[in-house]
Amino acid sequence: MNKLLLNTNFIKRVKNTFFAFYKSKEIKKIFDILEKDQPKDKKIVMFVGGCVRNFILNKKIDDIDVATIFTPQEIKRKFENTEIKIIDTGIEHGSITIVLNKSKFEITTLRKDIKTDGRHAEIIYTDDWKEDSSRRDFTFNAIYLDRKGNFFDPQNGISDLKSRKIKFIGDPSKRITEDYLRIIRFIRFALKYSDNDLEKLTIEKIKLKLNGIKNLSKERVLSELSKIIKLSNFNDILLRPQILNIFKIIFPEMKYIERLEKIDIIKKNKLPLNFEDILAILLVDESNNHEYFCHKYKASNQIKNILNSYSNVFNSYNKDKHYFNENLMKNVYFKGKDKIKKYIIFFFLVSNKSSLSELTRTISVLEKIKIPKFPYTGKYLINIGFTEGQKLGETLDLLEKEWVKNNYYITEKKVSDIVSRKKN
Repeated sequence: MNKLLLNTNFIKRVKNTFFAFYKSKEIKKIFDILEKDQPKDKKIVMFVGGCVRNFILNKKIDDIDVATIFTPQEIKRKFENTEIKIIDTGIEHGSITIVLNKSKFEITTLRKDIKTDGRHAEIIYTDDWKEDSSRRDFTFNAIYLDRKGNFFDPQNGISDLKSRKIKFIGDPSKRITEDYLRIIRFIRFALKYSDNDLEKLTIEKIKLKLNGIKNLSKERVLSELSKIIKLSNFNDILLRPQILNIFKIIFPEMKYIERLEKIDIIKKNKLPLNFEDILAILLVDESNNHEYFCHKYKASNQIKNILNSYSNVFNSYNKDKHYFNENLMKNVYFKGKDKIKKYIIFFFLVSNKSSLSELTRTISVLEKIKIPKFPYTGKYLINIGFTEGQKLGETLDLLEKEWVKNNYYITEKKVSDIVSRKKN
């Protein structure tokens, strides 16, 4: 096992050396355009943020963030009359997104804070890389990488990253007061990068500042929460009491975080579970807890609808203990296999009585179910004297429910009875 791990790490190092992300054709084109007619000895543009962290740690690189001395307007002018598309995603904050060959890159101008209020920062642009680094939150978020693979690390972030230290730049209290969202970001980075005990002094300073989170926009908080929940190791929060306690104070609606105890079983069996599914696990009970959460954080209609569907099934199951056995076929017909599979996983996680063998058996039965096509249509009813409208739809619904209830079978006499009753 150790030999295999060493070989895997060696392969990753080789890939990072010879096929590094910063050597791609897209990156070369972008940097060539930005550096055109600029002094060779001056740093014009460098990578920063998650792509640099993941490069150092030999992890997969998804989003690529770039910092530059140019203002957004100057960046736009440089990409005029090129194949590169420009999107004004956050121009008020000094950021734009460019698209090249379907790849997106966020480019942000170096900044200096003039005034902060815990939610927003008043900034001016700068060409000083060290000054830009000093306004960032954590030391490993202030590591810059140029196109040749050279690092600029003014806050000693590389050392902290490799030591798995989540360290604020400067005084934690000051950094947090500038933007209280940094508390939630601290939780995310602590889960993602640190497997050590966190500095007690930092934790204490965070606790003293928790009240400031209520002043943040709910959309920003929900966006950051989604990034935490989407972490592949989110359930490790149960093993990290320092983080767990803070998380519970910030998100008191997450009453059922202990339901994550069995989630590794779901991952191991490669069963589907996304952000909304995990939200349901954390929120849904017989009350309106999930509705309060959606209202508080101005959740999207998609999130609301998914949580409502879980709530409806939760209540249905409490009334019908045969939901996933005798009535499984009926529920599959009306809900679909994919949704029913998610509901099975949900109840496995929320129920103390549900076992792995029961989960496996129920999913196995589910996968084998074949749903026949309902044999009656509106055309059939029109042919026997119905006209289009509400009565036709109601009759079809009655026929369909009777057909499903009897394991997808209905006698001609029953059809005749329903039709006659609805005609009159």
